Amino acid sequence: MSRSFDAIIVGAGQAGPALAARLTGAGMKVALVERHHVGGTCVNTGCKPTKTMVASAYAAHLARRGADYGVGIGAPITIDMGKVHARAEKIILDSRKGNEDWLVAMEGLTFLRGHARFIGPRMLAVGDETITAPRIFLNVGGRPAIPDLPGVADVPFLTNKGMIALKEAPAHLVVVGGSYIGLEFAQMFRRFGSKVSIVEMGPRLIGREDEDVSEEIRGILTGEGIEVRTSATCITMKRGDAGVIVGVDCGEGAPEIAGSHVLLATGRRPNTDDLGLDAAGIATDKRGYVTVDDGLATSAEGVWALGDCNGKGAFTHTAWNDHEIVAANLIDGESRRVSDRIPGYALYIDPPLGRVGMTLAQARATGRPLLHAKRPMKRVGRAVEKDETLGFMSLTADAETRKILGAAILGTGGDEAIHAILNLMNAGATVDRLRWAVPIHPTVSELLPTLAGDLAPV
Repeated sequence: MSRSFDAIIVGAGQAGPALAARLTGAGMKVALVERHHVGGTCVNTGCKPTKTMVASAYAAHLARRGADYGVGIGAPITIDMGKVHARAEKIILDSRKGNEDWLVAMEGLTFLRGHARFIGPRMLAVGDETITAPRIFLNVGGRPAIPDLPGVADVPFLTNKGMIALKEAPAHLVVVGGSYIGLEFAQMFRRFGSKVSIVEMGPRLIGREDEDVSEEIRGILTGEGIEVRTSATCITMKRGDAGVIVGVDCGEGAPEIAGSHVLLATGRRPNTDDLGLDAAGIATDKRGYVTVDDGLATSAEGVWALGDCNGKGAFTHTAWNDHEIVAANLIDGESRRVSDRIPGYALYIDPPLGRVGMTLAQARATGRPLLHAKRPMKRVGRAVEKDETLGFMSLTADAETRKILGAAILGTGGDEAIHAILNLMNAGATVDRLRWAVPIHPTVSELLPTLAGDLAPV
């Protein structure tokens, strides 16, 4: 059986359904193929459930601090992991159903369940059916990358998917990987009552950030009783009486950590290895990411790649923007480019880190003259009033053009306040526009004009 469409979308993650709506709205006959759950990583194993669990962990943390605010909490705080899990599961299922209902009701869309693979240029097989279209969009997402560590195949381990399925807190969780996913789960389960150890091969946590950010985050986590082991240049695993023994070749500390559970949080890889890309002449890089140009077109005519599989961003918001770029260029006659996108993201530990643009180290590497400022969160009235004063905010600008190059807000509300900087950067505004803004009091954002006024050469 063979069917033809105006467009085919492979994958119902963040970009797929939204692009389907734009294409069908333009009068196209569209097929969308999904082999697993609608909604992709964000809905099913990523943002939605993890941030739901982060909220539960924050509630537990705040309850334990009740006395600091003059609030009596009575009996010791307890964690019902069954209810924590059920709350996250409900949000997953509700979000998934909402997306499925949207697709089923979308006029002009044929929603197919199954595994799509290329059998020729702009030709896909889905089960026993062949489908073709002059336009094909890949939105296949990614999955956890399992490192080739000695002994890893001999021990039970968890990824982010397994972590959100837990209905009991581990006695001792060993997190291998000191970046965003690992740190969020580490703090979360520490607040749920687990003993937690983080093992990171690099010399510091979240190595892509500036050193002061890494060190502040390390202090936040160790302050909650989390063990952090960095420079673990040789990590091994074997079964132990309590669960898993992780060998750690570090400059200091015990050579082994015996844990009940181990989480592998060492990055992700694209779901591109079983799509038959060679049959369509679609090129990938050495890590398996589909190679795309500035408009997200692949090496094969009539094929585009969106979301996590193209290596241009590993976030829900960048996947969404990918669909906006493609739709604007194909339907609206615009010339949108990925390179116009200003990178921004957040780390959802508590307090959160909001980041936009370059780090100070990246800005220095350009060789341009710079202005930089940094202020501790204890100088922010809103943070003092909430008694959440950990962290700092920093700002970097070009000394000649006065354009903002990047900023970081590690502190309460940092994931929201960073948008004041992101929006100014998108508008091409200078630090002087920020300096003379009049923000609302009392907020975290109100210190940003003061921060801009502190800018000095570095």
